[in-house]
Amino acid sequence: MDAVQEPSREEPAKSVMDEERSFPRGLAIRLFVYLIAGHVLAGFLYLLFEAGAGGR
Repeated sequence: MDAVQEPSREEPAKSVMDEERSFPRGLAIRLFVYLIAGHVLAGFLYLLFEAGAGGR
């Protein structure tokens, strides 16, 4: 009677990346870095135009 086992109650397999609930961390970091770099570049260009306009 020990040979009969109850069926295991396993949960359904989860997907490796549950994209609806979690944002991939690497993508979030890359997005943040690009956002900061874009603002730094825009600020530098703004300063160049301001310096160029002040020379007239």
